Amino acid sequence: MRVLVVEDARALAEVVAEGLRDQGMAVDVAHDGLAAAAKLDLNPYEVVVLDRDLPGIHGDTLCQMITARSERPMVLMLTAAGSPGDRVSGLTLGADDYLAKPFHFPELVLRVRALARRRPSARARTLRAAGVELDPIARTATRDGRRLDLSVKEFAVLEALLMASPAFMSAEELLERVWDEHADPFTNTVAVTVGRLRRKLGGPPVIVTTPGVGYRIAEPGV
Repeated sequence: MRVLVVEDARALAEVVAEGLRDQGMAVDVAHDGLAAAAKLDLNPYEVVVLDRDLPGIHGDTLCQMITARSERPMVLMLTAAGSPGDRVSGLTLGADDYLAKPFHFPELVLRVRALARRRPSARARTLRAAGVELDPIARTATRDGRRLDLSVKEFAVLEALLMASPAFMSAEELLERVWDEHADPFTNTVAVTVGRLRRKLGGPPVIVTTPGVGYRIAEPGV
């Protein structure tokens, strides 16, 4: 899952971003509305965590810009104004959820995951292919009933491959979806992570690699 955190308080933005990354999400950060609008034009996001009071482009205006898109991310409006009237006005602008500061971080994580599930293009809760099952909410993965002990990035790569299955995902697409904008496009981190994931999945192999094309989940021998 890729998330954009738009927050002008830099310390808070970094705390939120690092916390979401620890939950296996790829997170980009913008500190004003103009930078956020530019990132939204460049990258696909499932969820935007949006501070309401932003410099450059106000959060209310940015929210309306986001909700006017044909394929848009879900918006969690994050603000110090937490009265019922503020919540109603925020939702009226098109926000999908509203969380007042200060907030408990576990609640923020749950709301972000819930919004991702509500996206029109979201897949079923449990992803299944080639004997592999993954529950992105419970954060569990199994192969033929055997529990897999995966790192945060291994889990995210497996989730991305299962969501794309039976189609291929290129290394560039995996880098874009699982890592963030600071990832080095020339790094071999995708190949290394896929290699570790393949070993943990065990045999016979279910991750197919086609040079110049990418990776996909497939039944053994297919």
